[in-house]
Amino acid sequence: MKNPIYVVTDVEVDGAVPGENSMLAFASVAITETGEELDHFQTTINPLDDAKPDPLTMEWFKGQPEAYAAATADPKPPIDAILGYVNWVKSLDGSPIFVAHPLGMDGPWIDYYLRNFANIRLLKGPWVGERLFYAGGMCLRSFAAAKLNWPIWDCSPENYSPEWLGNYRHTHKAIEDARGYANLLKFLMNEYH
Repeated sequence: MKNPIYVVTDVEVDGAVPGENSMLAFASVAITETGEELDHFQTTINPLDDAKPDPLTMEWFKGQPEAYAAATADPKPPIDAILGYVNWVKSLDGSPIFVAHPLGMDGPWIDYYLRNFANIRLLKGPWVGERLFYAGGMCLRSFAAAKLNWPIWDCSPENYSPEWLGNYRHTHKAIEDARGYANLLKFLMNEYH
């Protein structure tokens, strides 16, 4: 693999189901194997035309007004946001690897939007079409559980040392959370033995 680049990503959504609900914002931080930040991407997105916010999620957001404001400020049409993201990932000088904490949450959202607005897949098996990232992605929560020898249910931002997260608080603002997780990946790959 040529020059692996870890694209650590966090999404903010208004429900649990891609397509029925909408992704409001997402951010990615591209880092090298040594943890050097190469670049970042962040965007907010208009809700999907046929989607509806989940009432429980919107109730949760009432207690997170700063996060909701960040996730809904100056949104772009989904196609513009996603095509901008595709171009950004393709501009990285190396082999991009999608990373999320957990992959099972963020991955399906990014895959849904890539498929619907750029005809590209996050996960590509034997199917026809292009994929944007190497393989199907890396689950940072699973990686942390294995490296730390912790039960997976203990692997969450509130249980990690602030230094592991680069002292980024988990605020549910996509860029801050992506940066925190990028620092966690750096710590686990390079400092934790």
